[in-house]
Amino acid sequence: MSTDTSTKILPDSDTRPDLSHGDGDHERFAHYVKKAKITESAVTGTPVIALCGKVWVPNRDPKKYPVCPECKEIYESMKPGGDKDE
Repeated sequence: MSTDTSTKILPDSDTRPDLSHGDGDHERFAHYVKKAKITESAVTGTPVIALCGKVWVPNRDPKKYPVCPECKEIYESMKPGGDKDE
């Protein structure tokens, strides 16, 4: 069994208020999400969860948005090799 531990940047797309962050700043960023979850979301339409905790269904071009500083900080602090147990 292989595990995909790579991460891809995705933009926000959910227009509902984000109650977990309150200030709406997360709506203006592209966030880090596991690649496998991106594929699953594209097929099923289920929401993804970014490293910072943002939950949404992605549908915008991430290249048009700056990277979420919180996601970037978390990603950079992760050990190489990711979460092989998942």
